Amino acid sequence: QVQFVESGGGLVQPGGSLRLSCAASGFTFTTYGMNWYRQAPGKEREFVARITNVGNTIYAASVKGRFIISRDNRLNTVYLQMNSLKPDDTAVYYCNGDQTLGWPWGQGTQVTVSS
Repeated sequence: QVQFVESGGGLVQPGGSLRLSCAASGFTFTTYGMNWYRQAPGKEREFVARITNVGNTIYAASVKGRFIISRDNRLNTVYLQMNSLKPDDTAVYYCNGDQTLGWPWGQGTQVTVSS
């Protein structure tokens, strides 16, 4: 079955960096675009970034220029390099395919940006 395991979150000071990883399984990874989403306390889950199966990328306006999404098709893994982090980036981060696929969500990884 489809499964996502996110890792790499933690506590970081404003202006710092983190690299998130997401290991995917249960489907042909090379066929699908992959997305990162995040959910802050009391808010709805929101789109962060997308990478297509051929490597094209799209970013939410709030993270463009600071975050970089990438993928390693040999490892079935998608990454999110987060730079110049701000307190507003504090959230649980999830990876998944397009929401129209209805794949299950992983446990996410907590990112906290605070001094």
